[in-house]
Amino acid sequence: MSAVAAPAAVMIPAARSSDDVAVAVLPVLYVPEADQWLSASTGRIALDGYSWMQAVHWVAGSGLYRPRRYRSHGPRSFGTTTVRVAQELAQLFPCRPGIGYLVRRTGLSERSVEYHLGMLREAGLLAYIVRGTRVSGETARASEFARMVPVEFDRALGIRTVLRDEDAPAYTRAMSGIAEAGRELMAKLAKKAARKVRKPRSKASSKASVRSARRGAEQGVVTAVSDEVRCTPMQVGTSASSTAGTTSLPPESKLASGVSKFPTPKKSKAKAGGRRKLNVIGRRYQLARELTQELDWLRGCSVPRIAWVARNVADAGWTVTDVRGWLYFRGEAAHVRRGSGLLAVLLANAENVLDTPAKRADAIERWRGAQEAARRDRIRQVRARTERYEGDWQAPVSRSLQLEVEAAFAQVRDIEYGGRHQEQDHDGDGQDPGLEPGNEELTALISAARGELMQGETTLIDGFDKETALRIFGEDLVLRAHQIERLAHSSLTTIRHR
Repeated sequence: MSAVAAPAAVMIPAARSSDDVAVAVLPVLYVPEADQWLSASTGRIALDGYSWMQAVHWVAGSGLYRPRRYRSHGPRSFGTTTVRVAQELAQLFPCRPGIGYLVRRTGLSERSVEYHLGMLREAGLLAYIVRGTRVSGETARASEFARMVPVEFDRALGIRTVLRDEDAPAYTRAMSGIAEAGRELMAKLAKKAARKVRKPRSKASSKASVRSARRGAEQGVVTAVSDEVRCTPMQVGTSASSTAGTTSLPPESKLASGVSKFPTPKKSKAKAGGRRKLNVIGRRYQLARELTQELDWLRGCSVPRIAWVARNVADAGWTVTDVRGWLYFRGEAAHVRRGSGLLAVLLANAENVLDTPAKRADAIERWRGAQEAARRDRIRQVRARTERYEGDWQAPVSRSLQLEVEAAFAQVRDIEYGGRHQEQDHDGDGQDPGLEPGNEELTALISAARGELMQGETTLIDGFDKETALRIFGEDLVLRAHQIERLAHSSLTTIRHR
C-alpha cells in the first residue's frame, strides 16, 4: 500500500448492517457562513452532478454534520429531504436555482427550501459564486452556487487529487486516483447516486417494522437516472464540466422566473388571493360577524355565540340580507336586553318557513319597501318641520292675533285627526274663553295631546310656542313631548305604533 493510501485507510468508515456510514476519526463537518464562498472553500468543484451526489450521500450517511449542533430551529438532521433538494440542484448547469423553482419542484415551503440550502452550504457541498438579492421594486436575482466536494470526503475514501495548473485556484483540482480500501464504499455511494429519492409515502400499516420504515424513509421510491445530461431551466449549456471563470450567465429576467421544461404541479383550487373556500363553521362565523355589524342591538355580542344561534340559517345558505328580511317579517322588539337570546327566539324555525330562495326574496322585497317608506316619511316630517320653523311667514306681534292664529291651527289639526270643529268667540277684552281652565274644549285638547304622546307624536304640542304650550298643556306634557322629540332624532331607538 502506498504512503498516501496508508493514512487514508485509517480514516475509512466502518461498515454497518444498514449500509450507513459512521465516521469516528474525521472531525465534525461544518463550514461557517463567512467561508461559504467559492474563493474561501477548501473543497473542490464537482465535475458533474453524479459525482457530487456521491458526496451528498456520503455526508448524509456519515453523521459528521448535524444541523442542531449550530442552531436551535430548522431540520434536525441531514436526511432524505435534503437529498431531494440536492437532486434538483444536480440537474442544473449552471447551478442557479430560484427559491420559487425549488418550491415547485420539491413541494416544500419557501422556508424549508432555505433551511436545506443552508445545510448544504454548512456541510461544504455548496459554495456561493454570486449571492442573490431581493430589492423592493426590482427583479429578484437568484444565487449561483458551485457544487463542491468536501475535503473530508477525499480524505475518508483516500482520493488523490491533482492541480493541473499551478496558477489556478485550489478548488479546481481534479481526482486522479483512489485508495484500494475506499473502492468498496465508493461503489455503494455510486449505487445511491444512481437512484432518485422521492418524497416518502405514508406508512401502509402500523405493523411495519421500524427498520423497514427507516429504510423507506432513506431511500423512498427509486428510479434509474439516465446518462443524458439535463440542462438548467434557463437552457444554458450542456457541458458536464463547470468552472468559475468560463460560465456564461443568462439574463436576470429569465433567471428569476424559474420557468422549466419539466412538468409543474397542478394549480391549487384555492380562491384567487390565497383565500380558501369557507366550510360550514366558516360560513356560520361569517354570518355572525356580519349580523353584529348590521344590527344595532347585536353590537358587542360574542361572535361565537351568535354563530351558534344562527347555525341553522347559516347552514341553509342564508345571507345577512335574508336574515334582515325575516326579522322584518317576524317583527322586532323595541327594547332589547340580551341580543343573542332575542335573536334565538326570532330565528326559531326560520329556515323551515322561508325554505326556498323565492320566499326569502319576497321577504327581502317587503323589508326594503318598508325601509323606503320609512325614509320617505322621515323626509316628509323633516321638510314640514323645516317649513314651519324656517319659512318666510312671520308670526303676528299682537297677542290677540297670535291667539286667533293658534286657534285656527288647532281647528285644522282637530279636523285632520278626526276631532270636532267648533267656533270660538273672543271677548272684547282680548281674552280667549276657550283657554280658561275647566273649559270642555280645553279638556278635549289636552286629551288629544295625551293620546298623541302615547303614540309617539308631538304634532299638537309643537303647533304652539313654548309659553302657550305651557299655559295650555302644562309643564308635564310639554316635557314629555320634548323627550319624545329627542328620542326621534336618536339612531339608538325606534318608535313604533301598535
